Amino acid sequence: MHTPAQAARALSVRESWLRRMAGRQEIPCTFLGKHLRFSDADLLAIVRGGARAARGDAGAAGRSASWSDGVRRR
Repeated sequence: MHTPAQAARALSVRESWLRRMAGRQEIPCTFLGKHLRFSDADLLAIVRGGARAARGDAGAAGRSASWSDGVRRR
């Protein structure tokens, strides 16, 4: 199990983003008591959920909506 700081480093994202998205239940996470943790499976799901098709990929238009569709990107 990874702490939010460890998971943020592994994913190359800000810890605040990770905590915010977990609090909104927009990414998979685990609570051990009151402590937020991320399993290896959670991290893999976050990476897969954030994957985007290359521009011009015809298959992207037919994809169904997922939890990552609501995530704003910079």
